Amino acid sequence: MANLKDIKKRIGTVKNTQQITKAMKMVSAAKLRRAQDAVVAARPYADKMAEVLASMASRELEQSHPLLEQREKKRALVLVVTADRGLCGGFNSNIAKAAEAFARANEVDFEEIALRIVGRKGNEMLKRRAGLVIDKVYENITGHISYATAALLGQEIVSDYEAALYDSVYVLYNRFNSAISQEVTLTQLLPIQPEPVVEDTYMADYIYEPGCAEVLSSILPKYVEVQIFRSLLESVASEHGARMSSMDNASKNAAEMINKLTLQYNRARQAAITTELMEIISGAESIK
Repeated sequence: MANLKDIKKRIGTVKNTQQITKAMKMVSAAKLRRAQDAVVAARPYADKMAEVLASMASRELEQSHPLLEQREKKRALVLVVTADRGLCGGFNSNIAKAAEAFARANEVDFEEIALRIVGRKGNEMLKRRAGLVIDKVYENITGHISYATAALLGQEIVSDYEAALYDSVYVLYNRFNSAISQEVTLTQLLPIQPEPVVEDTYMADYIYEPGCAEVLSSILPKYVEVQIFRSLLESVASEHGARMSSMDNASKNAAEMINKLTLQYNRARQAAITTELMEIISGAESIK
């Protein structure tokens, strides 16, 4: 009977776990809807700003800006965007592996590659990897993403770049495609490289007020902030999608385990009953 008690206790434990995974799936589904709406709303603005920069660059303006200056690559900074929580499948581990792979693949091209990590999980994974330099860690900011947070990150990165602390800056994050599909994406933030304008595209003539240099000084740092804001939103939506998918799989696995344990419990109970009947029959036969 002790065996039956152990199986019954295990069934109860798995059922409790299944209730937790189902609840986490529902919570992630609700958060995913809001995060997805935020991503969809942010993408057109970021794309349009990139289009404006491409248009300005195509005119071969004489004015230059430090954020457009191509330098000799010596020191690189990678902004690695992860989550503060786990239980979301390979969401965090995929980013950590990509960050390490980038550092290993480019250690010959750069004298130093530093990682600036957003998210507690990314720091926990990458700080154990030998040879990786972690510049700073930001925790507990992905729960409530705001443009003000992204602006502070962007201003700090721009300030470090203008001070020549780094010669190249990249951002590594999970791009949101759908609830079951997230794509690890590496984008160069600095120096800013405007996308080439498609041929035969109509080019409007602009008059810059107060001047081109002033417009560049205003729009280029803003571009960095917007790209960081977009990467944070993409990462948060990807996190909720990955967690929802992971918890759905966990709930299905728990259901399968409950069925197997129930079958095992019934077989053990039937065997125990059969054993008791055999003992009763044997006792009755011995009395005769």
